Order: sequence, then structure tokens, then C-alpha cells
Amino acid sequence: MKKLVGTITVAGAVLVLAACGNNETSGGETNSTTNDGNTEIVTYDIATDNNFVPFEFIDLETNELTGFDIELMEAIAEESGFEVNFHQMDFSGALSGIEQGSYDAAINGMSITEERKQNIDFSDPYYESGLVLAVAQDDDTIQSIDDLTSDHKVSTRLSSTSQTYLDEQTDAEVDAYPEITEAYQALIAGHVDAALYDMPNVQYFIQQQGEGSMKIVGDLLTGEDYGIAFPKGSDLVDDVNEALATLMENGTYGDIYETYFGERPEGM
Repeated sequence: MKKLVGTITVAGAVLVLAACGNNETSGGETNSTTNDGNTEIVTYDIATDNNFVPFEFIDLETNELTGFDIELMEAIAEESGFEVNFHQMDFSGALSGIEQGSYDAAINGMSITEERKQNIDFSDPYYESGLVLAVAQDDDTIQSIDDLTSDHKVSTRLSSTSQTYLDEQTDAEVDAYPEITEAYQALIAGHVDAALYDMPNVQYFIQQQGEGSMKIVGDLLTGEDYGIAFPKGSDLVDDVNEALATLMENGTYGDIYETYFGERPEGM
């Protein structure tokens, strides 16, 4: 989980040393110092995805992890004075990792729900989303979620709020995949009748890869807020919330938002 690193300048070179044997106080704070008297920097392990555009994905030109969530978490870390080490995995792995305390936090487009709050803590909301239904471009039989029956098969992402919604609100057969792109490809290939997932991701996929192959039908379902997830009782929540509020006030959040969504959020 969290690691401590310090910097020491020796003959003009900066050496990054992994801290060992330091005395930590509760909540990840440390009283240790480097040989030159500088306070060491706490590094937190952050679980994330790499296949949820535009929130987190691999830039094919640079082969580096990027996205709205990634830049936001890095900005929060800079504002708070700590560093982050991202661990890439599928959504269900990140969720279970936070529940088990294997990571200090997770940022991966995770919706804040009452059920999840029983096992993990969340930051203040940082993105407002909702679910939408997508069907094949030439399908005129399904106009909304209300048209789904037990004869339909719908794809979505494993362990997501979309899967929960389908299970609880429809009679359709649910085909859940570890990666959401697999769910979209199943729709394009004709293996399922529809796909349900978070609006910004569905819109982005259609724009980038699915134009002419799939379309959104019906209304926005279940308005949802994304939050950064933490193990239950984490002391890091307050620091992250304070930094997030500052970024929203000073315009940094709006700058990052505009980079990935083409416009600034209302009021920012």
C-alpha cells in the first residue's frame, strides 16, 4: 500500500530512496525525515482501470496511462503534497482491492452507492453521470429500457451499477464482461440485443469506434455521482476532499474537465 520516499541531493544528483524502518503515525502520516532534514513524501497506491475512456486509458501514441481520472488524481496529490502510484486492473479487481484494504484508494469512474458505502468510503462527488441504453444502429424495436423483455440479452460491465440495474429493473438476460469494450463489441457483433453503461463512456465509444454501428435510445437513467473510493475508515478521505474542493475553486478541475469533455462544467 502506501510507501514513503525521500529525496537527497548528492553531488548534484537526486536519489530517490525507498523508505525503510520509518516510524509512521496513523492515517499514513510520517514524522520521518531524510538526512538533510527534509520531510519525506508519502506515496499512496491507487487502483485504477486502463480501458474506461475518457476517464482512464492507455494513450496509443505514448503508451502511457492517461485520462480525466488520472490527471485529476495527480492534481489532487500535488495539491495535498503526496505522490501516487497507479495500479491498473479491471473494475471488479479495484473494487474488491479497496474492500480488502489492498490499496489506499481507487479512482476508476466508480459510482457512489449506498450498498458500496457499507464496505468502503468515498470522497465527495467529482463527476455527475448516469446510465444509457445502446442498441444496434439499424434496430428500431428497442426504443427505451422499457422495451426490454426476457427474450433480450443485454451486455454490460461486470460488478458495475449497470449490471445491478439490469438485474433489479429488467427481465432481460444479462451478459457481463470484465471490460466494457467487450460489451460494446458483443453488441456490434450481434451477440446481444443492447448494452447498458455510463453515459460519457457510451458516447465516447460511439464517437471514436461505434459510429454507424450503435446508437443511444431512451432517457438518461439513474443519475449517478462518481467518487474516489477508500478502505473503510481511511484518514485520506479528508485530505482528498479538501484538495478536490480547492481544485474546483481555483479552476484546475475545470481545466482538466475541458481537456477530456470539450467544455467546462457549469459554473466553473
